[in-house]
Amino acid sequence: MIPAAAPPARCLRGRVMKFGRFDEQGRVFFGIVEGDTVEELDGSPFAEWRKAGRRHALAALKTLVPCIPGNFYCAGLNYLAHIEWGNQRKGKNTKPPEKADVGYRSNNALIATNETIVIPADSPGPVQYEGELVAVIGKKAKNLSEAEALSCVLGYTLGNDVSERTWQGEDRTLWRAKNCDTFKPMGPFIATGLDPMALTISVNVNGGKVNEYTTDKMLFSAQHYIAQITKYMTLWPGDVIWLGTDNATLPDLKHGDVCEVVQRDIGVLRNPVVREGA
Repeated sequence: MIPAAAPPARCLRGRVMKFGRFDEQGRVFFGIVEGDTVEELDGSPFAEWRKAGRRHALAALKTLVPCIPGNFYCAGLNYLAHIEWGNQRKGKNTKPPEKADVGYRSNNALIATNETIVIPADSPGPVQYEGELVAVIGKKAKNLSEAEALSCVLGYTLGNDVSERTWQGEDRTLWRAKNCDTFKPMGPFIATGLDPMALTISVNVNGGKVNEYTTDKMLFSAQHYIAQITKYMTLWPGDVIWLGTDNATLPDLKHGDVCEVVQRDIGVLRNPVVREGA
């Protein structure tokens, strides 16, 4: 087992702190979000940091994807409700998985909150949202037990696993279905001190709530996924693990929609939707 490193400076377990990554006229930095202000940091929450003594209005900054992961993992079929919805939609009888299923996504698909999801012009559809909790790794980890698993987590953010369902049925590797440019909104911030198995995630489309679920419904816990991954692969600071959805993902997303994934402590991941060429 790789020895546990010291936690990032002043990232206190049990205390909710929100880290963000921001752009101010081309200058990129991390900061701590406090209401509608940002306290700029010297350094990174993935290493050592200190407060730089500069405060900014949140509205004056461009909020970026909170980290660019070296490795981008995802949980497959991790909620019974999502499996049942898929069976209804497809007329199938997919059984719940007997073991945790780990997949991958592409950094190329990442966009930040307020950036636009673009549906390719030749997409036959439907294109659908999947609002998810995302674990953000804070320190190097290998061969962790489930009891130790959360010790490597910096905090949690939100993801929208946008999916093109016709291509999902056609492409063995899901290369287009899940990884088109803009299909992976993530953010807005990384919140520390949360219990990943006791959170409520909701999704709004055009201001109306279309789904809400609690993370205690996971078939395999965040701890289980982290422990399983570290049996075979080293986790590194900035890696992310998207933990699945129980969304019955209706209505389908269309040109002109605005989709929001919401969690009280993390914030609102908000993205407009356009169709290419529309």
